[in-house]
Amino acid sequence: MGKYIIAGNWKMNKLPSETYDYVKEVAEATKGAACEVVCCTPFVNLSEAVKAAEGTHVKIGAENLHFEDSGAYTGEVSADMLCDLKVDYVIIGHSERRQYFAETDETVNLKAKKALEKGLIPIICVGESLDQREAGVTMELITGQIKKAFDGISKTDAAKVVVAYEPIWAIGTGKTATAEQAEEVCAGIRNVLTELYDDSCAAEITIQYGGSMNAKNAAELLAKENIDGGLIGGASLKSADFAVIVAAAK
Repeated sequence: MGKYIIAGNWKMNKLPSETYDYVKEVAEATKGAACEVVCCTPFVNLSEAVKAAEGTHVKIGAENLHFEDSGAYTGEVSADMLCDLKVDYVIIGHSERRQYFAETDETVNLKAKKALEKGLIPIICVGESLDQREAGVTMELITGQIKKAFDGISKTDAAKVVVAYEPIWAIGTGKTATAEQAEEVCAGIRNVLTELYDDSCAAEITIQYGGSMNAKNAAELLAKENIDGGLIGGASLKSADFAVIVAAAK
C-alpha cells in the first residue's frame, strides 16, 4: 500500500514562540522513525517550524491554502507563499474548514490542483457525519467527495496525493471508529481510486485514518491493510504520545 505517513494537525494550537522547541522535541522523540513524520502548523508558526525541522527527518505542512496565486483575498495564503517557506505538505478540506469556513468539494479540488502544480503534497480530508453514518450513506458520500476531489487530476499527480479519512463524529470527541470500521472505509476509498485510475496508482496513494487516533489505539488501526498512517489532532500536541503513534506505523 501507500507510504506510511503520520501527520500532526496542530489546528489552532501552540504559539510561534513555542514552535521551534516543540518541533525539535518531536524530531528527537521520533528519531529513527520507519515512516514519514509531518507537523502541520498554523500559518504564523510555519517559519519557526521549518527552521526547527531543517536537518531532521521531520517534514512541515500547512493547514490550508488558497487556490489562486495572488489577489484580493484578505487573510488568505497562497501555495507560492508556502513554497517560499519550504513547506512540504498542506491539509485540504478538513471537516472543520468545511463546517466553519464554507469549504466545498469544488474548492477542495481547486486547492488540490494548485498544491500539486506548485509541488506541495496535499492531504485531502474526507469523512461523514454521525447522521450520515447512521443513515447508511457513508460510502456513497465519501465516494462523491473522492471523485470530486480528484476531478481533472492526472494519474501521475494522483499518486502523490494523501487521502485522510476522518469520520466527523470522531474528530476531537474521544470517539474512534473501530479498526474494522476504519479499514472498511479506507478499503472502499482504495477501490474508488482504483476505479478512477488503476490498481497500481491506488496502491501508491497513502490513505490515513484520523479521528481521535491516539497512543492507545494507533497500533490496532495501523495494522489494517488499507490504513497507511494517521492525521493526528490532539495527540500530536504531546511529543511522547505522538512518538508512540509514529512507532506503531511500520
